[in-house]
Amino acid sequence: MTPIALTRPIPDSLASCELTHLERVPIDVSRARQQHAEYERILASLGCEVVRVPAAHELPDSVFIEDTAIVFDELAVITRPGAAARRSETAAVASTVGAFRQLQFLAEPATLDGGDVLRLGRTLYVGVGSRTNAAGVQQLRDLVSCRGYEVRSVAVDGCLHLKSAISEVAPGIVVLNPEWVDGRMFADHEIVQVDPSEPAAANVLRIGDVTVCAAAYPRTNARLAAAATVRTVDVSELAKAEGALTCCSLIFNRGARLP
Repeated sequence: MTPIALTRPIPDSLASCELTHLERVPIDVSRARQQHAEYERILASLGCEVVRVPAAHELPDSVFIEDTAIVFDELAVITRPGAAARRSETAAVASTVGAFRQLQFLAEPATLDGGDVLRLGRTLYVGVGSRTNAAGVQQLRDLVSCRGYEVRSVAVDGCLHLKSAISEVAPGIVVLNPEWVDGRMFADHEIVQVDPSEPAAANVLRIGDVTVCAAAYPRTNARLAAAATVRTVDVSELAKAEGALTCCSLIFNRGARLP
């Protein structure tokens, strides 16, 4: 079954993005668009059908579509992003995802960014930090536990999202920055640690048997190549906006929209 890769174009206002852990530096929006186009080409080459949500040039972070929804085979959960300025991003995403899944919505006082949700099998690890709160974790748990998912909260410190610190490389294998997340939470997985000189290298995007990695982290990528087939892409301009590989897409099976 062809997986769907939902993406959203780079907005004209990207340089005005939210920043939490990085200093603001100039962003070349034209180059960012070239990098994003190459990212989409890689998704398509790996068998995904790329579906684009309409651009929102007035929303600087709208390219980081992962934060707006969590899509399961059974339903999709539309989030309530932790940054208030990002909450209007969800409407267009919900409209598009609604063609594929029944929708559920998080509500105040919950905040939750999709980048804080790491799915490993039927377990959802949810980072609690600057963008996701305990109410967001509980509302997500209430929506999915009846469908056989276990939700575990994880403290996040030193980085924007949980998936800045850990992501899935292959079944049973994760890549992790031990300075940003406690690896003991994932003791049932093989752990590949990032090279100490590349602290931001723990965000990778697994599509089938291939792991897409940022080209900026060759030392960590060499470690990952022992565990998976690695494809690299330059996302250096997006990284200036605290973006990474998983941020720029929502990957899910096409499936049938359940009544």
